[in-house]
Amino acid sequence: MFFNKISSFITNLKLTSSRIILLGFAVPILLGTVLLALPISSSSGLSIGWLAALFTSTSAVCVTGLVVLDTGTDFSHFGQMIILLLIQIGGLGFMTFSVLIAVIMGKKIGLKERLLIQQSSNSVTTQGVVRLSLNIFLISFIVETTGAIVLALRWANELGTTRSIYYGIFHSVSAFNNAGFGLWPDSLSRYVGDPLVNIVISFLFIIGGIGFTVILDLYRKRRWRDLSFHTKIVLITSGLLCMAGFLVIFAIELFNTKTFSTLSWSERTWAAYFQGVVTRTAGFNSIDIGAMLPASQFFMIFLMFVGASSGSTGGGIKTTTFAVLMLSIVSTIKGKTDVQLLKKRISQDIIFRALAVMTISLGVVLTATFLLSITEYAHPKDFLALLFEATSAFGTVGMSMNLTPELSPLGKCIIIITMYIGRLGPLTLALALAQKNVKQKYRYPEDKLLIG
Repeated sequence: MFFNKISSFITNLKLTSSRIILLGFAVPILLGTVLLALPISSSSGLSIGWLAALFTSTSAVCVTGLVVLDTGTDFSHFGQMIILLLIQIGGLGFMTFSVLIAVIMGKKIGLKERLLIQQSSNSVTTQGVVRLSLNIFLISFIVETTGAIVLALRWANELGTTRSIYYGIFHSVSAFNNAGFGLWPDSLSRYVGDPLVNIVISFLFIIGGIGFTVILDLYRKRRWRDLSFHTKIVLITSGLLCMAGFLVIFAIELFNTKTFSTLSWSERTWAAYFQGVVTRTAGFNSIDIGAMLPASQFFMIFLMFVGASSGSTGGGIKTTTFAVLMLSIVSTIKGKTDVQLLKKRISQDIIFRALAVMTISLGVVLTATFLLSITEYAHPKDFLALLFEATSAFGTVGMSMNLTPELSPLGKCIIIITMYIGRLGPLTLALALAQKNVKQKYRYPEDKLLIG
């Protein structure tokens, strides 16, 4: 009945799938705002205010992790559970939950619903999208449960049995969904040199960030030569970006007395590794981001802008988009007409799509940064900090140079909108706002134009 009502509602409104996805994220954000604004959600017993509630709800549903209040101290257990539920809904997607409900109730899922699931999950075709949605639930349950158990065992002696289980579940769900919400004020800085915590948390957000189709492809085929072209591109690009993040941050921060000077060599290695891979939209940190050198912060902006992979819980322009653009540049420089990799040719429509995503995304980040530089004029902030904040919001990363709580009300509204656009994806938003059914009846003659 629930799924049928959704289908009937969609049909009556005549909404496109892009606009349905837009509304699908807006509804839980608004519901979360109402619940988080209730006094019961606050540890003080007083309402945190509508703006703080809206900011927190948007950050949770958009799996970002930027916060204006401390999750562990300013919210009650009820409020924290609401945040955790919003993270799970935002990470897996509202259509995935609708599919589960429909299957449980024995309802048939028609072609329109399958098309919607296809777009919301970034699938290539409608074939097998229902099975994919159910597999997403299964993967999430297995990975999150495993992570929660390991973390709970690690923290049992330190926090006690009940509290360690609670902290294990919260951080496992937050990490797998690339949300970055934590229950400690310093995120994971106290575990900067802890191998187990670093490995488990990074494993969770890396698995969540490579995409569910990639996970299923790896599980089913297992051999490199049998993997799909998409999976190979994701793994190669993700691996190179993670390696680059670790090496660059380690090399630069060695000269920083505010971050690495008090750490042992083992802790420095773990800190560089964690900060190098966490920029893939996870949002946790094990050292003070604001104390890092500008060169490291700028490189992290680049990594946050690229983000995770298509069909994952992360944001950014995605690794595949970045790979296609880089390959296109290389082909152009070499004078080749085709873009090729691994004995495969990439079609022109994919290249144009990647270029559109890149251009719109860059426009969103620059616009948000420009507006922040205006709204924060009363208390001028470092431009790099504003750019970092805007990129973090768009990439749904959640890292900050200690700027988020200091933003003006207008600045917070700009970040809210940027997080929302980042989670939807710039191209989905553009398609949702664009005029549909515009058919080109004729073509103009082609002419030459000088470029570069």
